[in-house]
Amino acid sequence: RASRELSQAALGLLGICLFVFTGDITQKGYEKKRTKLLAPYIIHTPGKNLSSLFFCSENLSHSYDSFARLLNNKNKFNNNSNSCCSRIVFLLLISVCFVYLTVEPPPRNDVKPLAPSSSSSHAPPPSSSKYRERRSRRTHRGGGTRDDRYRSDIHTEAVQAALAKHKEEKMALPMPTKRRSTYVQSPIETRTPPDSSSGSEDETSVRRQSSVVIPPPAVSPNLQSPDSWINHSVQGSSTSSSASSTLSHGEAKPQPQSQPQPQYKPQYQPLYQPHYQPQYQPHEQPNTAAVTGMLAHRVPVNSRVSTKIQQLLNTLKRPKRPPLSEFFTDDAEEIVEVPQPDPNTPKPEGRQIMPVKGEPLGVVSNWPPALQAALARWGASQGKSPALTALDITGKPLYTLTYGKLWSRSVKLAYTLLNKLGTKNEQILKPGDRVALVYPNSDPGMFWVAFYGCLLAEVIPVPIEVPLSRKDAGISQVGFLLGSCGVGLALTSEICLKGLPKTPTGEILQFKGWPRLKWVVTDSKYLTKPSKDWQPHIPTANTDPAYIEYKASKEGTVMGVAVSKVAMLTHCQSLTQACNYCEGETLVNVLDFKKDMGLWHGVLTAVMNRIHTISVPYAVMKACPLSWVQRVHIHKARVALVKCRDLHWAMMSHRDQRDISLASLRMLIVADGANPWSVSSCDAFLNVFQSHGLKPEVICPCATSPEAMTVAIRRPGVPGAPLPARAILSLTGLSHGVIRVNTEDKNSALTVQDVGHVMPGALMCIVKPDGPPQLCKTDEIGEIIINSRAGGTMYYGLPGVTKNTFEVIPVNASGVPIGEIPFVRSGLLGFVGPGSLIFVVGKIEGLLMVSGRRHNADDLVATALAVEPVKTVYRGRIAVFSVTVFYDERVVIVAEQRPDASEEDSFQWMSRVLQAIDSIHQVGLYCLALVPANTLPKTPLGGIHISDTKQSFLDGNLHPCNILMCPHTCVTNLPKPRQKQPGPASVMVGNLVAGKRIAQAAGRDLGMIEDQDLVRKHQYLTEALQWRAQTDADHVLYVLLNAKVPLGTATCVQLHKRAEKIAAALTEKGSINTGENVVLLYPPGIDLIAAFYGCLYAGCVPVNVRPPHPQNLAATLPTVRMIIDVSKAACILTTQNLMRILRSKDAAASVNIKTWPTIIDTDDLPRRRPPQIYKPPTAEMIAYLDFSVSTTGMLTGVKISHAAVSALCRSIKLQCELYSSRQIAICLDPYCGLGFVLWCLASVYSGHQSILIPPFELESCLSLWLSTLSQYRIRDTFCSYSVMELCTKGLGTQTELLKARGVNLSCVRSCVVIAEERPRLALTHSFSKLFKDVGLSSRAVSTAFGSRVNLAICLQGTTGPDPCTVYVDMKSLRHDRVRLVERGAPQSLPLMESGKILPGVRVIIVNPETRGPLGDSHLGEIWVNSPHNASGYYTIYGEESLQADHFNTKLSFGDPQTLWARTGYLGFVKRTDLLDASGDRHDALFVVGSLDETLELRGLRYHPIDIETSVSRAHRSIAESAVFTWTNLLVVVSELCGSEQDALDLVPLITNVVLEEHHLIVGVVVIVDPGVIPINSRGEKQRMHLRDSFLADQLDPIYVAYNM
Repeated sequence: RASRELSQAALGLLGICLFVFTGDITQKGYEKKRTKLLAPYIIHTPGKNLSSLFFCSENLSHSYDSFARLLNNKNKFNNNSNSCCSRIVFLLLISVCFVYLTVEPPPRNDVKPLAPSSSSSHAPPPSSSKYRERRSRRTHRGGGTRDDRYRSDIHTEAVQAALAKHKEEKMALPMPTKRRSTYVQSPIETRTPPDSSSGSEDETSVRRQSSVVIPPPAVSPNLQSPDSWINHSVQGSSTSSSASSTLSHGEAKPQPQSQPQPQYKPQYQPLYQPHYQPQYQPHEQPNTAAVTGMLAHRVPVNSRVSTKIQQLLNTLKRPKRPPLSEFFTDDAEEIVEVPQPDPNTPKPEGRQIMPVKGEPLGVVSNWPPALQAALARWGASQGKSPALTALDITGKPLYTLTYGKLWSRSVKLAYTLLNKLGTKNEQILKPGDRVALVYPNSDPGMFWVAFYGCLLAEVIPVPIEVPLSRKDAGISQVGFLLGSCGVGLALTSEICLKGLPKTPTGEILQFKGWPRLKWVVTDSKYLTKPSKDWQPHIPTANTDPAYIEYKASKEGTVMGVAVSKVAMLTHCQSLTQACNYCEGETLVNVLDFKKDMGLWHGVLTAVMNRIHTISVPYAVMKACPLSWVQRVHIHKARVALVKCRDLHWAMMSHRDQRDISLASLRMLIVADGANPWSVSSCDAFLNVFQSHGLKPEVICPCATSPEAMTVAIRRPGVPGAPLPARAILSLTGLSHGVIRVNTEDKNSALTVQDVGHVMPGALMCIVKPDGPPQLCKTDEIGEIIINSRAGGTMYYGLPGVTKNTFEVIPVNASGVPIGEIPFVRSGLLGFVGPGSLIFVVGKIEGLLMVSGRRHNADDLVATALAVEPVKTVYRGRIAVFSVTVFYDERVVIVAEQRPDASEEDSFQWMSRVLQAIDSIHQVGLYCLALVPANTLPKTPLGGIHISDTKQSFLDGNLHPCNILMCPHTCVTNLPKPRQKQPGPASVMVGNLVAGKRIAQAAGRDLGMIEDQDLVRKHQYLTEALQWRAQTDADHVLYVLLNAKVPLGTATCVQLHKRAEKIAAALTEKGSINTGENVVLLYPPGIDLIAAFYGCLYAGCVPVNVRPPHPQNLAATLPTVRMIIDVSKAACILTTQNLMRILRSKDAAASVNIKTWPTIIDTDDLPRRRPPQIYKPPTAEMIAYLDFSVSTTGMLTGVKISHAAVSALCRSIKLQCELYSSRQIAICLDPYCGLGFVLWCLASVYSGHQSILIPPFELESCLSLWLSTLSQYRIRDTFCSYSVMELCTKGLGTQTELLKARGVNLSCVRSCVVIAEERPRLALTHSFSKLFKDVGLSSRAVSTAFGSRVNLAICLQGTTGPDPCTVYVDMKSLRHDRVRLVERGAPQSLPLMESGKILPGVRVIIVNPETRGPLGDSHLGEIWVNSPHNASGYYTIYGEESLQADHFNTKLSFGDPQTLWARTGYLGFVKRTDLLDASGDRHDALFVVGSLDETLELRGLRYHPIDIETSVSRAHRSIAESAVFTWTNLLVVVSELCGSEQDALDLVPLITNVVLEEHHLIVGVVVIVDPGVIPINSRGEKQRMHLRDSFLADQLDPIYVAYNM
């Protein structure tokens, strides 16, 4: 006790000292100063309760007051008082600490310890006038509809507590990587805070009395908590991948100010050139440790992408909330079922609610029979009485409209509308017609006259907002409203008309979706005074529509709620009774007078009761937020009509004026008091203005909706009467739709205030918001429905929608209607509390239904805004909505980011918002996006247009500057991962069902060759060439076409002689021995063919290698070197030009040029003949080595024997009917596979003429290939996918031009795409369609298929049926099954047959695990048996473990004798109804994809091409995409062909489409420049190579998003 008293005394003295040297300190400022001064002296001892230092505030204030009396005149202190005071404070602090450490304090459970704030978070003392001035300036800049409704100190504490829990996990989230130029700020002129910002950094720190800044915890440098980032002020925010990632890896040192980086210019040549520029054909790079090692040393270790991915994996390992029970039915159509309800879910337990009745509507003798009659009465009897005072932009009165003037002008307008618009005999407007009212918020007088003029003319006014431009948010929806209401005429003022957007000819712009309107100006000077005998007709109020009020639905549709004349009158009567309006009162209206409460109270009920309305427009509120309070004070107003934002603005600037009194107010109507977050605004306003005469009982929140109009309003209270109680509800209960008082978890509580009682004369029920309108139980949240004469009657012109809203008959639990009277849905969610008080907890349009639970958008906004510090976003500019992705709603938050917010601040704030919402609402956020200031679509009064924002998000037009996706947290309804069953049936069903046909197919027999001599001559290609040189010397075998230089040709004899020269050079210069390997390094051309035969003549084994790219040696030369080393080449044959490159300084930078084998330049060889032409002793000897880089990045070399060469050439000759008289055109790269065979071997064997077109020539002359086909009348041509894509993209729009040039492709019988992959159906189809106009037959285009073990398995020949297409179910494919479906079925994938199987080839479909044959239409590995199979691997670089059994393997049962080669491709055989040449039914082979490339995710098998196809469809700016996995995360790389500001738009769209179509969560999304994805010569993506570059930080991505 002694210690407590001593501590109190010490702290009291401290209070004096603070009082002495700080001036007028507020209680809050005093608390701050005290905490700041004490902080350095408090010794933190473990186990001691710090809270015992801080006692209850009444004790402190007691000591404060007693000492203040002694020291009330601080000016008497001399100048030395400060030093004296500082000594006193120091002594006091020592004594306090001494007492604290020596006396053990008693335990106190009721006081929570206060975490000391870091000094940096303190604002300057609020008493300083400079600070006050600055703060008021900031807060005047703007405000919005979603504003300080959300301010709640209790909620802020709850959020801080929730975040403190997360802090303990010390989990670093990987920060996105962004290229500097991507961080697009809004233009400089828009960098002022947006109109609706009402917050500022300093204001938030002063305002939040209980906000706690969590101190940075001691965290190990490698595992930094996200909470600790917030307190590190990081100078500069360099966002290159290395700089930004140091932050997320715990390098807490401040970064030096980064220099602005120039727009992206790579320091090194990109690894891959764009694949649509064939002269830059990238070198195929193998996926090797050596290459990765060479490049890895340039990257700082801690910035490696792999480290970030590790961080991402760490965050994903965190225990999530138990997921909803997962379902997966293997064969069922449904992918996801609704999870079983949790037995612990709270359920309503009360009895069925009884309808609540309002007090009867009093009958008053002098009620007017219609509202117009009231105006007529006041106009005649009280003509001088003021009706309306309008303010100018500074808040001063502009004019006052009296009741006399209002009446006379309205009559003039009514007369003009009915009689003076058309020609003399023609009446344009008839009673009952609809007329648009287009007036700005700053001109209430014109609007009043127009509105009442329309009522007197008995036409129906439809007030709308003034359109400012074609791009206004929701402008086309307003057109829908005008159309559905049949509006053809618009009334406006002269000034407003001048301001409307015009066409160059001066006409008013035709807005999108609007009907044609006739515009009428209603200024007095244009109106005609009626003759004395003309009087407007004022009938007794009936059920005809009086006016139409617009209303926007959740989806953004704008509809018109029609209010009948009797409803308008009755509503005014019930408002008069409920609010106790008296004749002659003054009312201050801050709301929009065109609709809702502003119209009902400030325009209609005001006239009924001869009230004087002072209208305060929105623009005045922005310039002078206190204006409405000043008006109440000046006019002694009895009623004020405001929203929470107006309370907040006034509160923030009330210091500017002290001599104001609100004592005259008997009613302060809070229009959005139904929002649960209005409580704190009302309390805070009362707190500030109670000293200015504001009485607590005058605050009257109300609940309204456009359909039901006023639902409930709190009646003005009697002074001294107890205020209504509040409900503190559990957010968890609310999410399940039940009312539970929050007792346990204070963090997830919602405090709601009542909105009073039901309106007089109304009957109210609460029904379930979805399904039939069943009455709720007493403890259940439901939609409020109203039966009253004072409500809307219909959505004008929309009878279908009207029925569901305006004609609802509630039913009981058995489904029996409880009566016959129809109710109107209000769109408000709430319940009836004690004493029939109505409580509202949200709106239907703000409801997000996630996994069966309801969340209110406003609640989520409040939580986001309670996350400190709110320096990142504007308070009033935040939107919450849900999007449907993968069978459930997903929550998205979009906010406007301040221009001065750094990358780190933004990411920090976003990650804390995620944690807070997760903890408090138990719902995962799907996406959180920050956009530049002033870029979200606005509503007319400055709020955010939610539906337009949502549409922009879904269309990819939001252009965020920061984005965080968290699909891993919130997608809990994925199918269960497939568990593979052990045993033979694990991958594919291996056992054949009885009677099922084995899935195998064969080409026709190679047959016997008629002439045995010919066989001998053709056993070796060298013999074939010699024979042709002798028998048909001048026959032209090859024609090389070039875009610029004249043609090059080679006859049989020329080729033979050139081959002899090269063979002689090899034996003389190179001293090559028989059987040694020789590398051929040539550009595509005849030199390459001559060198190949030269090697065969010399007995060497040629190894064909793509030459390095001269402009990109660093990337392409290492692969050349590797093939040379791996093949142990004894010599290199090349051109002079390439020889110089190999020995250049540039080459020396990439490889060791001193260790090249002998290089022979074959350009100018002397005419020598070899002593003899080598003939192999046996046909099984190796003819050549075929090296290729597979799509998985493996460099493989296969051995092709002489026998295989002969068999393959013969097979192609038969399939394509090739003879000496034929011409074929080849536009392919000649370096490996079937491309090399067609370029170098087939012509020599078959004798046909090959027209060679190097693909890179198309770069300088795009139409070269197609015009060649036309010019030479070619029947058969071979190309690659790259060439086809190039023509499709480059020439697709120029078909008319090609026609004009005489290009005609009707001669083409077959155009075969050579590839080792699944046919690209979309590309072949678009090629066929585009060039149909120049005569290309739709049947001409087909594909071939080959693999490493057999270079040509299928090739569409000249005879036989056309390739067929089938549609398979993608879900089944993932399970390794084939299920054929109809075209257009959901989740269907079209597959095209890969050409006809070549003669001599047999294929069988085998289970790759059991090695057993499979049945027809089963998916399995394609095995091949053929005389032209390769003999084996020469080497496999990077995967030596692959065994030779790829070439000689046997089935486990069925036919155990035949030797098969495994292609490594998955496919199936299907017997079709078509007949082949022999009349048998045709067996078609369908290739699905490479086994090595498939992604095993969640136990299912995915083919990258399928995911990539979906991704490419997601947004117009995605040029190309590639996917791969890394540590079980799916990584999607997309090339951006639009502007860089689209980059972040792609992240949610890619995540959505992969989740929707493939049921996978994307782990990382990488956005890169066009051409970054490596493509090999066959046009195939090298995904593994891309993966290596990504992990080694070599992609220079525009943006990398790590999905949480």
